[in-house]
Amino acid sequence: MLRTTPTGGAARGTAGGDRLVSIGSVLNQLRDEFPDVTISKIRFLESEGLVEPQRTASGYRKFSPEDVERLAQVLRMQRDHYLPLKVIREQLDALARGEQPAPRHPGAPGDPYDPGAECDGPTATRVGRTELLAAAEVSEDELAIWESYGLITPAADGGYDAQSVTVAKLVAHMGRFGLEPRHLRAMKAAADREAGLVEQVVAPLRRHRNPQTRAHAEATTKELADLSVRLHAALVQTALGVRLC
Repeated sequence: MLRTTPTGGAARGTAGGDRLVSIGSVLNQLRDEFPDVTISKIRFLESEGLVEPQRTASGYRKFSPEDVERLAQVLRMQRDHYLPLKVIREQLDALARGEQPAPRHPGAPGDPYDPGAECDGPTATRVGRTELLAAAEVSEDELAIWESYGLITPAADGGYDAQSVTVAKLVAHMGRFGLEPRHLRAMKAAADREAGLVEQVVAPLRRHRNPQTRAHAEATTKELADLSVRLHAALVQTALGVRLC
């Protein structure tokens, strides 16, 4: 059953208006399980269409118990399975339709890279050099060249994280269009500059004595990284005059 909000829009019904809570109350409910969650993170998930709170006539967000549980589901799927927001949205929509979505794991064998997918964080799993070569379908010599240009850097233990696997696949794919590592140095330099801007924002938070503030720095880093990637993609598409759906 749909109810009409004070702004006149239709919204999901609840057992009573008194069950609707503010974003601050939502934050308090979620922090027991997700101590790193912030108000900015909740607003970000709303902007991505993962939750749709009601609005009062004055514009304040009001969340139902169903909204709070949906946010908890999103945060669990990010934390436990490192799923991109696009995949999380698809899975929650499928559950809402009564379907049982198939499990998805970024970087799993046989799971091709989706150029339009978002990445919300690296997995804890590392792969060896042999696995990386197999995933990107390239030779040892090609990987050595990529590393010489700084496009891929192994960890101290010699392994590679999920982001390195993604970079390798993308570099290999762009190579099929004739783009060589030397052509991609500009992209790497731009990425380093963007990372530097993010570091300027979060560095004061990371130096703070309060553990919650330092945790907020990590959440802010992830959000700014995501926004930076989206802005970069939008600017490139605008420059080329193309639109990706």
